Amino acid sequence: MLEYIIAFLMAMGISYFLTPYVLKFAYKVGAIDVPKDNRRVHTKPMPKLGGLAIFLGVFITTFVFNRIDKLVMDWQMIWVFLGAVVIVITGVFDDIKPLKARSKYLFQVIAALIVYFGGVKITGVGNPFGDGMIELGWLSLPITVFWITGITNTINFIDGLDGLSVGVCGIASLSLFFIASSFVNVSPVYLVVMMMSVILSGACFGFLPHNFNPAKIFAGDTGALFMGFMLSIISIRGALKGPTIMWMIFPVLVLGFPIYDTAFAIYRRLLKKQPISQADKGHIHHRLLNLGLNQRQAVLFLYFITMILGLMGVWMSEQSFLENIAIMCGFAFLVIFSFLRYAKLGKHKKER
Repeated sequence: MLEYIIAFLMAMGISYFLTPYVLKFAYKVGAIDVPKDNRRVHTKPMPKLGGLAIFLGVFITTFVFNRIDKLVMDWQMIWVFLGAVVIVITGVFDDIKPLKARSKYLFQVIAALIVYFGGVKITGVGNPFGDGMIELGWLSLPITVFWITGITNTINFIDGLDGLSVGVCGIASLSLFFIASSFVNVSPVYLVVMMMSVILSGACFGFLPHNFNPAKIFAGDTGALFMGFMLSIISIRGALKGPTIMWMIFPVLVLGFPIYDTAFAIYRRLLKKQPISQADKGHIHHRLLNLGLNQRQAVLFLYFITMILGLMGVWMSEQSFLENIAIMCGFAFLVIFSFLRYAKLGKHKKER
C-alpha cells in the first residue's frame, strides 16, 4: 500500500507546484475564459489550460513508477498516453481558440481508436449467470469508442463551477482505486487499475486548491477532456478481467452524477430541438444555484453525492450480482425522485 500512497502524493505535488507555471503560460498564449453571456457563473476573465498540470502530474508519476516496478504499468500504457496526448492537444487548442463541437468529437474518436487498436478495448461483458465472458465480436469497436467519448464528454459537461469537475473526478478515481483493490486476487491487471486510479486522483487533488472557489485558474477543456478520457480507460482496463458484469456498472455508479446530468441535458435539448452541444443553464449545478446555494455550497453538495456513490460502489464490490441489481434499482428510483423534486422547487422559486 505504501507505493500507492507515494504515487498519490507525487502526482499531487507535481500537479500543485506546476499549476502556477501553467497559469502564466495560459496568459501568454491567450487561453482566457471571458464571460460573454449570463450562463457563465464567473464574472471576470479567467485563465484556462489548468488541465496541463493534471496531465503532467499523471504522466510524470506514471513514468517514474513504470521504471520502478514493471508490474505496475504495461505496454498498453504507451497507447493510452498516445491517445491522451491527442485529447490534451485538442483541449489546448480549444482553450486558446474554441473548436467546433464536431471537430472536438472527431479528435476524441481518433484518441479512442488509438487505444482500441493498442489493445485497450471492451471485448465482452461478464456473464451475470455464470463464469466467463459474453463476447461482443464486431460490436467491440463501436461500444469502446462510444464508452470513451461518452465518459470524456460527460466530465466536460459538468465543468461549470469552480472545482466541480476536478473534485468529482478526484473522488471518483479514488473510489475506483478501492473497488479495484477488491479484485486484485482475480488478476494482476487490477494492480494497474489501482495505480492509474490513485495517480489520477492525486493529480486532481493537487490542482484543486488552485481551482476551488474562488478559482485562480480553470482546468478548461484540456483538463475536463483528459480527466474523462482517463476515467474511461481505467474502467475499461478493469473490465478486461472483470469477474462479473458488475465491473462496468461500478464506473457508472461512481460517475452517477455527471452521467445523469449529461443524459438529462441531452434529453432536455432534444425536446427543445437544440443542438446537443449547445450550452444552457439547466445543469444540476445551475439548479442548485437557483435554489439559493452559493458556488461553494453547490460544489460541496455534489462532492458529497459523489462520495456517497463511491462508498456504495466499494460496498457493492463485496455483494452478489442480484443484490447489487436490487440496490441499484432502488437507488436509481430515489435519485430520480429527488432530482425531480429539486427541479420542481427550483422552477417555483424562479417563478416567484
